[in-house]
Amino acid sequence: MTAPHPRHRRALAIPAGLAVAASLAFLPGTPATAAPAVESAPSAATDGTSLSYVVNVSPGHRPSATVRRAIAKAGGTIVTSYDRIGVIVVHSANPDFAKSMRKVRGVQSAGATRTAPLPSAATTDTGAPQVLSGKELAAAEATSAKAGGQDPLESLQWDLPAIKADKAHEKSLGSEKVTVAVLDTGVDDTHPDIAPNFDREASVNCVAGKPDTTDGAWRPSASESPHGTHVAGEIAAAKNGIGMTGVAPGVKVSGIKVGNPDGFFYTEAVVCGFMWAAEHGVDVTNNSYYTDPWYFNCKDDPDQKALVEAVSRATRYAEKKGAVNVAAAGNENYDLTSDEITDPSSPNDTTPGDRTVDPSKCVDIPTQLPGVVTVAATGAKGLKSSFSNYGRGVIDIAAPGGDSTAYQTPEPPATSGLILGTLPGGKWGYMAGTSMASPHVAGVAALIKSTHPHASPAMVKALLYAEADATACTKPYDIDGDGKVDAVCEGPKNRNGFYGWGMADALDAVTW
Repeated sequence: MTAPHPRHRRALAIPAGLAVAASLAFLPGTPATAAPAVESAPSAATDGTSLSYVVNVSPGHRPSATVRRAIAKAGGTIVTSYDRIGVIVVHSANPDFAKSMRKVRGVQSAGATRTAPLPSAATTDTGAPQVLSGKELAAAEATSAKAGGQDPLESLQWDLPAIKADKAHEKSLGSEKVTVAVLDTGVDDTHPDIAPNFDREASVNCVAGKPDTTDGAWRPSASESPHGTHVAGEIAAAKNGIGMTGVAPGVKVSGIKVGNPDGFFYTEAVVCGFMWAAEHGVDVTNNSYYTDPWYFNCKDDPDQKALVEAVSRATRYAEKKGAVNVAAAGNENYDLTSDEITDPSSPNDTTPGDRTVDPSKCVDIPTQLPGVVTVAATGAKGLKSSFSNYGRGVIDIAAPGGDSTAYQTPEPPATSGLILGTLPGGKWGYMAGTSMASPHVAGVAALIKSTHPHASPAMVKALLYAEADATACTKPYDIDGDGKVDAVCEGPKNRNGFYGWGMADALDAVTW
C-alpha cells in the first residue's frame, strides 16, 4: 500500500474515519487552547524579497574579516554566527548571494534555507488531533481507578505495556537530573502533566535562527500546532494522579521551538535548536520533523549540500556535548534503501513538483544523519505502522507510533489505535505517526541515562539497541488485508528494515 502524498509529510491521514493526525511535526492552522505565548522578535525581513542562508566556514573561530566583508558586499546581513561549528546565518535579498559566497576564500559551502521569501508562505495542510471528550475521560478514569496505581488515563495507553514502560515504572520513573529537549512546534509548560517536569533553563525559541529567551517564548500560540506539546507528554508526563503517564515520568523535559508559525522547520532554526541543547546540558533531543523545504536534501545541489552540512555540524556538536539525538523515520511508507524515490512534496514552501531522488545520496535531515537514532513506528498489534518508512540499515529501532484502529486494534480497555498525548490548554488527545514513535525511544534513552548517569551518548545508544526486543520481519506484510503486499521487510530478526534492532524496551533500560 502506498501512503498518500500530502503537501507536507507531517499531516498523516488515518483511514477508517479517523481524524487527520500529525505525522512529523505539526498541524498548521489547528486551533489549540494554549497558554498565551509571548510575542517573539520577527524571524525575517518584511519586504518579502529576502531569503535566509547558511554560510559554512571552518569551525572554532568567529567569521574572518574576509568572509564578513564578502557577506556585506553580496548584500547579506549576519543574523547570528555559531562559531563553534562554523555556521553563519545570513539574510539577503540578493538572489545570487549563495553563488557569490561559494567563491569566497574560507567559505566551505553556502545555500538558501528556503525557496520562499521571508516571511515564508503559509501552509494549506489541515488536520486536528482527536481530543478526549468528557465522557471518554470519565470512562478512562474509572477503569484506571480499578487498576490501582495508575494515572487516570493510563488505561488508554496501550503503548506503555508495548515497550514494558508500565513494568519499568515499578522500578524507576527516571532521574530529575536527566533532560529531554523537544525540538518542535513549542511546548505548553503550563499543562498540569508537563509543568512538574518542565526544565525552563533548557527551553528557548529558536525560530529566528538565534535564541529568544523571553519567558514563555517556547510555547505555541493559540493558532499554532499542538504537536510539540503532545510529544513532550509522551516523553515525560508526570505520574502525579492527573491525566496520562509519560515513558519517563521522572525526567525533565524542555521545549526548544524550531517550527515557525506557518509550520516550517528551517535550517537556521534547527541548527539553533541543537546548539542550544548542546550548551544547556540536554541529555536527549527528540526530533519529530524534517528540515524544510526539502524532504530529501541532495548533496549534488549546492544549496542543499550546505543545509546538510550545517545541520550535520549541529547534531555532531550536540552529541559531542553529551546529547543522544533521536528522530522520526517519516510517514510515506518509503523504502529508504530503494534505488530511487519519487518525492512530490519539495520544495514545500513554494511550488513542489515530482522529482526522483536516490535516498543513498539525498537525505532526510536530521533523520538520516550519522549518529542520529532513526525510529520506525508500530501499531497496537506490534506490526510496522501502515505509514512508517522503513529500510534495512536505515531504521535503528522501533516503537509505538499508532495506526488505524481498523488495521491494528488495541486490547481493551484501550479503544484507539493512535497514541495518547498532552495537548495545550490542559487537554489530552490522540495523534499518530513516526512523530509519536520517536518520543517513546527518547523516553527510553532518558531512562537508560538515568540508570547509567555517566554513560556517553555512544554507550546510551549501544544499550538502547542491545536492550531492544528483537522483532522478526513481517512476511508477508499486507496491513490492509487486500491480498497485496504493502511493503517488503529484509534482514534477520535482530537487524531488519522494519524494526531495526527491535522494539524499544523500557524495563531493560532501568534494570540492566
